[in-house]
Amino acid sequence: MPRYIRILSPPPGEAPDWVRQAWVGMRLPLAQWSRSAHARAGFGVLSGPRGVVAELLAWIRGRTESHLGYSVDVRRALDELERYRPDAAAWWRTNTPHLISGNRKFLFAAESCSAEL
Repeated sequence: MPRYIRILSPPPGEAPDWVRQAWVGMRLPLAQWSRSAHARAGFGVLSGPRGVVAELLAWIRGRTESHLGYSVDVRRALDELERYRPDAAAWWRTNTPHLISGNRKFLFAAESCSAEL
């Protein structure tokens, strides 16, 4: 069963192109419970709600987007990115601090990566 993903192409999303390009080539550990690609509903990293109440209301109102991908812990992913592209990691920390708190996950699109042992 896969434990990592390798990013093969820039993942889709709301981050600038150069930030998404920074992930290419990286090997990231999958979230502990996530060992295969799965459909998951969520929000855009910039346009999504901020805060628990706003997020709950958006879920209730059906304002989520569903994508097929692999879940990676945000903090672990940013720690890895920091080692290779500190400028890109800094962009995430500056522009999406709401993703760094708690137990949040990035969902890397299945078509942008491959699973590895």
